[in-house]
Amino acid sequence: MSLAPDAKAGREAILRCEHVSRRFGGVHAVADVSLAIGQGEIFGLVGPNGSGKTTLVNAVTGFYPPQEGTIRFEGRSLGGLRPHQIARRGIARTFQNVALFKGMSVLDNILLGRHIYMRPSALASLFYWWWAEREEIAHRVKVEEIIDLLQLESARDEPVEVIPLGLQKRVELARALAAEPRMLILDEPMAGMNQEEKEYMVRFVLDAREALGLTILLIEHHMDVITSICDRALVLGNGRVITQGPVLEAVNHPDVIAAYIGGAADEH
Repeated sequence: MSLAPDAKAGREAILRCEHVSRRFGGVHAVADVSLAIGQGEIFGLVGPNGSGKTTLVNAVTGFYPPQEGTIRFEGRSLGGLRPHQIARRGIARTFQNVALFKGMSVLDNILLGRHIYMRPSALASLFYWWWAEREEIAHRVKVEEIIDLLQLESARDEPVEVIPLGLQKRVELARALAAEPRMLILDEPMAGMNQEEKEYMVRFVLDAREALGLTILLIEHHMDVITSICDRALVLGNGRVITQGPVLEAVNHPDVIAAYIGGAADEH
């Protein structure tokens, strides 16, 4: 297929994928996918189970690098970088399944999002009260700002395994924000939520975008969420682009409707 359409008018592309492909054995999980996401945009990535959405995100974040094509973030290639190096470039993500650390508090889980900025050393430990303590306080200040933004004050000292799923998802969002990303990838952040929890999460995603100046790539099965907050969307089917463009045009495309009615295999 041709190169991705330009990012939304007036917005410089922060992420570009050009002709990205990824195979697993004989299965073409992602085939010749191109997209461009504009600075400050909320971009939806849509498709039935097995369409290649998570595989594409894993290619962007370095978990399964593309075997063909290029991925550029802020004009710089991500080729050959490991996930932690891409995180340091300014891309953070959440996962389909809640990946919090049980036995730890909400606060400590969010603090783990600061790990890319932490530089432990024997020297820092030796001079803890002068050096490491100042660094720890600075990290905690950032975390407290995020706790306030996502209204997690009442749960901050609770073990994560005892709080409701909706709050756990919010903690995972908070941990991603703690990395101070410029681009945030949300992989089905509303999965398993009831309507009220979904509405809360939508509000917090929008608040975070506004307060922190984020660009967001959103994978979500709830079409009401996609159509209500996304500027544009790309729809995948069997690893290939079905269509992309303004969100309502994309999700109402006849081929998209046919893909959803037809179903698909499990996600790669």
